[in-house]
Amino acid sequence: MVYSVSQLNTEIRQLLEQGFGQISLVGEISNFAAPGSGHWYFTLKDERAQVRCAMFRNANQRAKVRPQNGMQVLVRAKVTVYEPRGDYQLIVEQVEDAGQGLLQQRYEQLKEKLSAEGLFAVERKRALPEHIHKVGVLTSPTGAAVKDILAVMKRRDPSVEVVIYPSAVQGEAAVPQLQSMLKVAFERNEVDVLVVSRGGGSLEDLWCFNDEMFARLLATAPMPTISAVGHEIDFTIADFIADVRAPTPSAAAELVTRDQQQQLQKARALQQRLGLAQQRLVQKLKQRWQFLQTRLQQQHPQRQLQQQSQLADELQARAYRALKNRLAREQQRVSYLHGRLQAVHPQKELQRSREQLRLQQQRLPSVMHRLLRDKRTRQQQLMQSLNIVSPLNTLERGYAIVRDEAGQVVRSEKQVAVGDSIEIRLAEGSMSAKRQ
Repeated sequence: MVYSVSQLNTEIRQLLEQGFGQISLVGEISNFAAPGSGHWYFTLKDERAQVRCAMFRNANQRAKVRPQNGMQVLVRAKVTVYEPRGDYQLIVEQVEDAGQGLLQQRYEQLKEKLSAEGLFAVERKRALPEHIHKVGVLTSPTGAAVKDILAVMKRRDPSVEVVIYPSAVQGEAAVPQLQSMLKVAFERNEVDVLVVSRGGGSLEDLWCFNDEMFARLLATAPMPTISAVGHEIDFTIADFIADVRAPTPSAAAELVTRDQQQQLQKARALQQRLGLAQQRLVQKLKQRWQFLQTRLQQQHPQRQLQQQSQLADELQARAYRALKNRLAREQQRVSYLHGRLQAVHPQKELQRSREQLRLQQQRLPSVMHRLLRDKRTRQQQLMQSLNIVSPLNTLERGYAIVRDEAGQVVRSEKQVAVGDSIEIRLAEGSMSAKRQ
């Protein structure tokens, strides 16, 4: 089969899009451009390579950060080919700061991994005991979380005994301390429920509760566990591993106290299970949607529109550069012509003409005098020459000129008949006669 260039680029684009799908990529931004169309164009590079990227307006309007040259970013994108040039590039769907983005990516990867292993399965979740007498709390002994838990438990049911398993809950030392205290709690096995808790914070602040080893160890707890890490909007891996997730430390204290109705406890447990099941369902539907969206985008007219829009931006940039270059050339030409015009300006020419006229006026009398002298000399020469060949000069030597009655010079006697009148011109005067 003989391909045309267009066919080859189209098939390569389809192979790349089907082969890669959506990918995540970390790199440094360079050559960032945001033309009037609203689209973003930039290059992602590392120390050895680079790749062109395009982020169209409908996607970059949702971006959390605006790219800048030199910024390290994490992008989610699709590999494709810009067919008009045959260049491979990325169509960026999401962009975020690399630090937070990498943490979020690691979080999502570990979440998917542990979920695939069944550690989040509803079937392995245990209900809280109906009668709780002793509660273990794994947290910082000086943090706000333990104060909230103790305050709520004291208010709701002071009879419940609390055992604190102290540990750092933030920073590099937190992960080994949390694991060590978990092992201590498991070995002692002295509480009815174990609460893992700390206050709210950023994803980085809560990162120790997203550690894989900590999560796997928490999954082996001999007693029911409650995760109460952060605020209600914060989710960590520990929330999915634990038997029950409490939105706040105070809520965890309410769950382990006895003045709540048993039906409420069961309802919350069911709600927790429903939430996890719903989350898994949403995740599956999201994956299915992404798959269908990928297939749709491969055939969607918007892809052609994006290609054409990018081509339009490129042509606009080329036209601007061409116009700018032409303007520069015209400016150079105008400067050159201005210089030439100054060199031949009428004022300068008029000045030169006036100077020449002045010189000519100064020379005119002498030239006229010389010309008249030359003319007089020539006239005298011509008069002398004329006098030499003049008939009058001949007459001075004694000759005469004879003319007939018609005034014709008589050169032969045959021209005059007998009785005809003739006129004789002498050097001095003339006379008439008749032939006999």
